[in-house]
Amino acid sequence: MRRALALALALSAGLVPRASGEELLVFAAASLSDVLTDLGRSFEDATGRRVRFSFAGSGDLARQIRAGAPADVFFSADRERMAELERAGLVRPEERRDVLSNALVVVVPARSNLRIGSAADLARVARIALADPETVPAGAYARRWLESEGAWEAVRERVVPTLDVRAALGAVEAGHAEAGVVYRTDGARSTRVRVVHEAPPDRAPRIVYPLAPIASSRQPARHELVRFLVSDAAREAYRRYGFIVLESP
Repeated sequence: MRRALALALALSAGLVPRASGEELLVFAAASLSDVLTDLGRSFEDATGRRVRFSFAGSGDLARQIRAGAPADVFFSADRERMAELERAGLVRPEERRDVLSNALVVVVPARSNLRIGSAADLARVARIALADPETVPAGAYARRWLESEGAWEAVRERVVPTLDVRAALGAVEAGHAEAGVVYRTDGARSTRVRVVHEAPPDRAPRIVYPLAPIASSRQPARHELVRFLVSDAAREAYRRYGFIVLESP
């Protein structure tokens, strides 16, 4: 069944099945781990090429690529990290694609009675988990939202910075923080937290996930993988996982 589904996806995306030992390495934002793992399996089944992923905060991944890490594709959670690689000559401007968007939500442990009706209400919370605002897009987006609402100064000393957005979610799940600000897609995947507030789209920063092949990669198949990741089949998968799709293939 899985092979049949992969073949259907391959045909819809225009992939060419082949028995190849080629391996592709994708550096991608932690919030994409579930959907890209599924899409990677489909690509492997359809083409015979192995796909490996390194999931982490986009800032850390961009630094690794600039330092020479052998990534073939980068799927960032914000435009600035991709722009850093473009300025370094590691991404070609014409090959960048803005693919997805998301939203920010406030989550609390599933059994918590805490109610959050606005950003200002977070000032009542002792510990707030955020992906590190200095290095991780999810945390930077959260800080910008809180700043725009005039709440950042009241909550900044209560922030517990984490390595990435999944770690922020995990801190709330484990009860190490009374609340957290994460992506809507992350809040929806967990049964151990509940979403108590969503940042209004007109008062929150626009979240954009750009995708690009790495120019220094020696794997020609990186372009085929990028095409697959913006195909109709991939777009349907992103929607199933709760992402907002920005562009047509």
